[in-house]
Amino acid sequence: MQRLAFLIIASAWTIIQFPCSSVADSKATRPNVLMILADDLGYSDLGCYGGEIQTPQLDSLAANGVRFTQFYNTARCWPSRSVLLTGYYAQQIRRDTVEGVPSGSQGIRPAWARLLPELLKPAGYRAYHSGKWHVDGKPLQTGFDHSFEIGGGQNNFFKVNGITDDETQIASNPAHYTTTATADHAIRCLREHDERFADKPFFHYLCFTAPHFPLHALPGDIAKYRDTYQAGWDTIQARRFNRVHQLGLTRNALPQMEREVGPPYHFPKAFEILGAGEINRPLPWSELNQQQREFQAAKMAIHAAMVDRMDQDIGRVLAQLRTMKAFDNTLILFASDNGASAEIMVRGDGHDPQAPAGSGATYLCLGPGWSSTANTPFRRHKTWVHEGGISTPLIAHWPQGISVRGELRHDASHLIDIVPTVLEIAGVQPVKERDGKPVPAAPGRSLLPAFARDGAVTRDSLWWQHEGNRAIRVGDWKLVAAGKEAPWELYDLKADRGESKNLAETQPERVRELSALWQRQHDEFRALALQDAPVKPAKK
Repeated sequence: MQRLAFLIIASAWTIIQFPCSSVADSKATRPNVLMILADDLGYSDLGCYGGEIQTPQLDSLAANGVRFTQFYNTARCWPSRSVLLTGYYAQQIRRDTVEGVPSGSQGIRPAWARLLPELLKPAGYRAYHSGKWHVDGKPLQTGFDHSFEIGGGQNNFFKVNGITDDETQIASNPAHYTTTATADHAIRCLREHDERFADKPFFHYLCFTAPHFPLHALPGDIAKYRDTYQAGWDTIQARRFNRVHQLGLTRNALPQMEREVGPPYHFPKAFEILGAGEINRPLPWSELNQQQREFQAAKMAIHAAMVDRMDQDIGRVLAQLRTMKAFDNTLILFASDNGASAEIMVRGDGHDPQAPAGSGATYLCLGPGWSSTANTPFRRHKTWVHEGGISTPLIAHWPQGISVRGELRHDASHLIDIVPTVLEIAGVQPVKERDGKPVPAAPGRSLLPAFARDGAVTRDSLWWQHEGNRAIRVGDWKLVAAGKEAPWELYDLKADRGESKNLAETQPERVRELSALWQRQHDEFRALALQDAPVKPAKK
């Protein structure tokens, strides 16, 4: 019924098309921007993207805005965040691995690669950050006026230090849940803005750690899904796939779960700690014993609870926007930093197998079976650059700037497009020179035309590299390799976005052409990353 209701609402809005202010009309008052980023969310986890998890707040934004069906990230958290905030590919700015250059998660951006809040300051914007950071530099030193920073991957309850408010460490409190605390901070910032800076527009970067491991959720939220996943990942995936088709998100065939593909990194000691219920391959549910089924179903129930709670807390933030009468002139964007994760590990405070699953004393990860389900209808997981690792929902909602309701956008787009989109609606020109030196042209495109019409954004290519995994997309053709030494695979995404039919052997000339283009762009990015690069310390 929930899916049917969404389809009815979306269709009705599309037909009626209530008159809204055009983009040009809204420029008298610069629009606000709320960028919401989830962590390790699968493509079909949201209700409006085919999932069974209850996400009415995000579903409502989708029904009254637009959803992108082919929006991409970088397959990993820190590259995605640097891309979103700068508008450059992570390799261009040394925030993902570049051979022979100090880079990756510890890489330092070039001085010219300023973050979006700094670019918006001349237009009078105030900027706020709530949640995960994972970008080089400190928020308050890079244009944000307030920041509430939570580290990811340790504990989703306040049981660890390292949580800061305006870069001042605050005391740990295991009674607090990070998703709710993140939304609380966002609401505090918005209230202050309304009270003291109502004449200024704002950019709010709201970054939830949900549903990133460890799988922690509130008991009441877990209880809602306790029985949902007993049917197994095969059945849940098939149900999601049918809803994805009903919603018109994609028409590809459902790729089979790859039973030989497990976590991207192997931590054997974790399996000793987690016990016999944990498995590292997406085997058919019928091959699992009862202990494994119960263990695995409990994990997905917690994942669902985390997404559900995130949606509830997003609803509180939206309520604050309505209270301050900023909702209609705020561009709200929602995406994920990568696909769902097949990782399995134990770190942080460790794992107590006797504690209730999902409590702060446990440390559970989704694993490849449920990650495959979360990434339906695509293959692979976080860190891979097959579609499952790099595809994310993108919801755009802006009553004064988006005049259609509930429509889909099939434009191939990427996180590199967020900065040019925000700059255009803010009326800010891209910086072409800094300190007397030219600033390299950013590769993204504004999505503003796509808000009005499907197919309005065109581009030459999209490019990926992470952990040796490589890909390039030109039109509907995608060349991808699962590892630095792995052979290229070729797919026609228009007919086969599930990447089930490898055409590399039958189209060798296209493989050569696309691989040469991938290498040419790689070399250009590396040359840019080398400029003014810090000296790599010599090995002792």
